[in-house]
Parts: sequence; structure tokens; C-alpha cells
Amino acid sequence: MSSEPEITEAERAGLELVRETGGIHQSDFWKELDVDSRKGSRIVESLVEKEMVRREETVYEGHNTYYITPATKDLNFSLLMAGDQLSPFVANEDVDPESDEFSRWIMSLAYQ
Repeated sequence: MSSEPEITEAERAGLELVRETGGIHQSDFWKELDVDSRKGSRIVESLVEKEMVRREETVYEGHNTYYITPATKDLNFSLLMAGDQLSPFVANEDVDPESDEFSRWIMSLAYQ
């Protein structure tokens, strides 16, 4: 995304991990990135400061840790929309632009 602040490669990998999982415990975060816990904590802190992820205190496997999720503003739902309508093709992997259903949907948008 062009609106993202400059981030390091380690931060980019961490952000992608959080986005792909939808949320991850910090104790698993640094293990998945194959970094030590100190570096993992620094990556998370930097992403929190840049408002790219959120961090909440939690207990996981009997230990205090944090749960890291994508920042709400990071979610871009505009790709699911056409005007003010949710695309009927969101879950459809094989959209046929020649289909009647697709044509009707495009025409309904054009007449709004």
C-alpha cells in the first residue's frame, strides 16, 4: 500500500504474518519469524507505534503475553465494494464477465 509508512524488512515480514493469521500471540510471533523474543518485541512495538497492528495483554498457555492483530484502519474493504454495494462476486473465484449475472450487476451500478 502506498499509504504505509516506511518499514524495515523485518517489520514487513511481521506485518505480513499478522495480516495472514488475522491475529497471533506475541510468543508465537517471534518464533514464526525465527527471531529472538527481544527482536520480536521490538518489531511489534515499532508496528504498534506506526499504528499498523494492535497489541492486547492476554494469558496464553499459562503465560502473560500479548495478542497482536491488524489495525482496524489497515483493513481495506473497498476492494469488496462497487459503489455502495458489496460485490456479489466476493467469494466467487471464477467470475465470468460474459455472464448474465455479471452484466445485470454492472448495469445496476450504472443506473444508480
